[in-house]
Amino acid sequence: MISKHKQHLLTYFYLLVYILLSSGVILYNKWILSSSHLNFPYPITLTMIHMGFSAVVAFFLIRVFKVVPPIKMTCKLYLTCVVPISAFSALSLWFGNTAYLHISVAFIQMLKALMPVATFFTAVVCGTDKLKCDVLLNVLLISIGVIISSYGEIHFNVLGTVYQVSGILAEALKLVLTQILLQEKGLALNPITSIYYLAPCSFMFLCIPWCFLEISQIEVEVIMFNIWIFFSNSLCALALNLSALLAIGRTGAVTIRVAAVLKDWILISLSTVLFPESIITGLNIIGYTIALCGVIIYNYLKLRDIHAPLLPSKSFTERSAKEFMEKKSSSMHLPDIIDINSNAGRNEWDGSSRNSYADEKEELIHSSRMSHLS
Repeated sequence: MISKHKQHLLTYFYLLVYILLSSGVILYNKWILSSSHLNFPYPITLTMIHMGFSAVVAFFLIRVFKVVPPIKMTCKLYLTCVVPISAFSALSLWFGNTAYLHISVAFIQMLKALMPVATFFTAVVCGTDKLKCDVLLNVLLISIGVIISSYGEIHFNVLGTVYQVSGILAEALKLVLTQILLQEKGLALNPITSIYYLAPCSFMFLCIPWCFLEISQIEVEVIMFNIWIFFSNSLCALALNLSALLAIGRTGAVTIRVAAVLKDWILISLSTVLFPESIITGLNIIGYTIALCGVIIYNYLKLRDIHAPLLPSKSFTERSAKEFMEKKSSSMHLPDIIDINSNAGRNEWDGSSRNSYADEKEELIHSSRMSHLS
């Protein structure tokens, strides 16, 4: 009993660390980019620092310390899978960090409620999901909530909103491409191997806009003067990926998604305290609450779809058991057949449960893994 109690406490500790690091990295990025604080208005440079630092650490973890083994990566596989995913990952991080220059952290979190909407329609267009009436009404509810929240935003900025929505669309495309390109090819990437393969490629993609937008304005002395700030910021981003790995490994999809909702509320509350320019209105709260209800329902519908294949297996097992009992009453010489098939039915049920749980975990790992790269 004591060991089980300790296991629960350890799980809650991992979730707490994940929530704190996820919130801390976002607030830290805002503090660095904000003109009223560190005043480093170079989001592409900041993102490249994160990518470069993560790529170096992942290289040492895999190639030098051999914490996890690398996967078999061919040139064709890299060009067809890693490169397009890295491109949309770079766009998502670039647009998302640039939005901090124009809009508040609280409003950014409210806009992020559109993520299920973007992911659903992207999956429908790409053919990985079907257009369902209940999900369509649900994403409509989320959209209405975000519109109300945007209408209530005092410091509404069109450019910042466009950047954030563009980052959400890029993130949705990245997630769908991950499902199409990686899962169909049987590639299983944990957070460390994901960083190892994606971070260097994303770094190279970010070099293109960096050369046109920031290279002529950035001063190397500014980075060197604040090198410990950027080092600690990059270290927090890397620690976030590792904490996500631990939290996902010990919990299920429902727990992580509930933790994400809690994290959003913490971020919105802390942002109003740390950044006085971030003001929340009544319409913000009403709209975000509506959108949040839609997000919760959306998660429930997706989990219901995951568990749906279990129902036919269960009914088939029950029907089989009933048929065998009827045969047993009429034919006493068939007990061995009955026992064998009953065990097969139970094994089929257990296998379906394990497969469903694995699918749930796999879907969560792929969706959360990529988002934590920011």
